[in-house]
Amino acid sequence: MAKQKPRTLSGFMELLPEQQVQFDRMMELLRRSYSLYGFTPLDTPIIEASEVLLAKGGGETEKQIYRFTKGDADLALRFDLTVPLAKYVALHYADLSFPFRRFQIGKVYRGERAQRGRFREFYQADIDVIGDGKLDIVNEAEIPAIIYNTFTALGLERFQIRVNDRKILNGFYAMLGLTDQAPDIMRTVDKLDKIGPDKVRELLVGEDIGLTGEAAGEILSVIAIKGSNQEVLTALEGYRGRNELFDQGLDELTTVVKYLAAFGVPEDHFAVDLTIARGLDYYTGTVYETAMLDHPEIGSICSGGRYDNLAEYYTDKQLPGVGISIGLTRLFYVLSEQGMLNGDMNTAPADALILPMTDDLSPAISFASQLRQAGVRAQLYTEQKKFKQKMSYADKTGIPYVVFLGEDEIARGVVSVKDMASGQQQTLPQAQAIALIQSGIATRANAAPIREPERS
Repeated sequence: MAKQKPRTLSGFMELLPEQQVQFDRMMELLRRSYSLYGFTPLDTPIIEASEVLLAKGGGETEKQIYRFTKGDADLALRFDLTVPLAKYVALHYADLSFPFRRFQIGKVYRGERAQRGRFREFYQADIDVIGDGKLDIVNEAEIPAIIYNTFTALGLERFQIRVNDRKILNGFYAMLGLTDQAPDIMRTVDKLDKIGPDKVRELLVGEDIGLTGEAAGEILSVIAIKGSNQEVLTALEGYRGRNELFDQGLDELTTVVKYLAAFGVPEDHFAVDLTIARGLDYYTGTVYETAMLDHPEIGSICSGGRYDNLAEYYTDKQLPGVGISIGLTRLFYVLSEQGMLNGDMNTAPADALILPMTDDLSPAISFASQLRQAGVRAQLYTEQKKFKQKMSYADKTGIPYVVFLGEDEIARGVVSVKDMASGQQQTLPQAQAIALIQSGIATRANAAPIREPERS
């Protein structure tokens, strides 16, 4: 029988053990960070009925979705975590307490063309707060505060959360008599960082949108307002009184900026940016994008916003919400490519490797159990290999300590412990050996998975 050449499909990521540990550490820190803010974990099925996932419809979604039949069932793989959340809240409304705060980290699937940094199977890490009828504005300030603390915990330092309000944009376009064109204008303006103002102007006055040069110029003039957060808000005050929706959005954005400071987010980590619109039409209030300052070419690594009715395709109940999503697989790929994964992080499968030097393995097994009871990850190596190969295994896997148990150690009630980093070897009573290993691994246990390079 001919052998099949092993391969991984394009657009799917497989990691070697060390990188998998780093990736899992990122997920662990995300879960811990989200839990600190009172979010509950949620896990929804990867496969749903196609009619549920496609309730909103939309050509792009239908083109990208993985869809198949099993018997008479028309099924699809989830393409994000928001639509399953909408179904979940509508289905379990009577059993949930509101505001419902959930986080979910899971795989999603999109059948788009695989390219550098874009995947067909990838992890998203989402948080959302869902209200019953109403949802207080403070939630829209807390979300970017969570982003700040989450990325800081991961080890990122040079990032900025960019904040805007869709009501300001919709109100401004209404002032210009452009309400009908507003969605197309916002989708175009959202490309400003990628294609520049000249190309945006060209698209605005082009056949598809058809604005006058004067209107395009005024739009570009407003979204170009820069300065400190207070300076941008002050400039926007000059437009107050001309449109009710604009005024409401300005009030909301001013409140979000005030509360962000109260949540302890440094001003150099967030900025009012009038170019941020988010391409999706369901955002109705505050919107967010997060950029790595030293790598603007990467684009947003975390985005989201406020929406007025999460589950309108499944229920008549008004369920407003606010949330963000981190494309975790893409972020990990980018960090790896930029050399920003922390090489000093302990990625070994165990903290201590025990090498029995006697035929009777009972003492080694007993000591391994003691280590595990003390919270030390211990692995017994019982393969019949040469001593050099055993030590090579410990070195290659990065296990920080090797424990030797021979006849002499067993007779004296001690163990020999070798620190693989320093090369130092000590013979100690078992309790002291356990304490030594515990102390050594504690200094490495909380290393952040990301380490930004020194700036010259």
